Amino acid sequence: MNLISLDIRMLRSLISVVETGSITETARRLGRTQPAITLQLQRLEELTGKQLFVHGGRRLALTEDGGIVLTYARSILRLHDELISQLASQEIEGQVVLGTPDLYAAFILPSILSVFRKSFPRIQVELNCALSTPLVELVKRSEVDIALVTRMNDFTGGQVVRREQLVWMTGEQSAAHQERPIPLALLPQGNIYRDHAIAALEAANLRWRIACQSESVGGLQAAAFAGMAVTVLGRSALVAGMRELGPADGLPALPQVELLLYKSSGATSKAATALHDYLAHYLRLGDQLGETGVPIDMG
Repeated sequence: MNLISLDIRMLRSLISVVETGSITETARRLGRTQPAITLQLQRLEELTGKQLFVHGGRRLALTEDGGIVLTYARSILRLHDELISQLASQEIEGQVVLGTPDLYAAFILPSILSVFRKSFPRIQVELNCALSTPLVELVKRSEVDIALVTRMNDFTGGQVVRREQLVWMTGEQSAAHQERPIPLALLPQGNIYRDHAIAALEAANLRWRIACQSESVGGLQAAAFAGMAVTVLGRSALVAGMRELGPADGLPALPQVELLLYKSSGATSKAATALHDYLAHYLRLGDQLGETGVPIDMG
């Protein structure tokens, strides 16, 4: 068996192309030209001796072998980046203000921040929990260094680092979804979770009423646990004592939402850069967009 050596940059390009669905976006993120990224992918196929993509037209999908290489590439890159971070972490110190809605603070970020603290013990992270719209304004004013938020219709900028599937939820023993009008526990007006929920019910000609409005996910969950209402949250927030509802329960399907990562123009410290890059990398690793068969735009 001939031993081969795979360049870490090839693996990084492969992962980025799958995650972004675009060679153009990958080239922008990695600071390379589009032909250079294409050449790296072709070279990766040559070195592995496997066809990694189903070729034909502008849009490609990963082959079975491509999916295998992608899985190992993620593991290799994770260990590579952890090593580099560990070697550099002892020298980086400072304080970073991270803003995010309490939904993500409670259900998405804990495991990532726990590992980050071990890798960068001298960086202090201050968590600021608020709704997405005010957080984006705080980032623009440099009052928050980094923010992980839900993309709203009027948001510009930021990096898409994850997608969350919205789902209807209620208490395990609740029959609130059978009531008419349907009692809802929702975030305040202007939030896209609320907009999607109401739009879906209206499209299905289902009557509804607001039974609970809360800026906190805890308030929405309390109403659902008590059987007072049905709420809409990301699937990551489905906890014991609650159950997911869907078309089989008479409720319409809901879309996914995009999570954006922002960095303030004033956040120039090594500590802020370390946290931003760490979040961007590990949130993308957890995103389901990287599964085999996702179309890839070669433009």
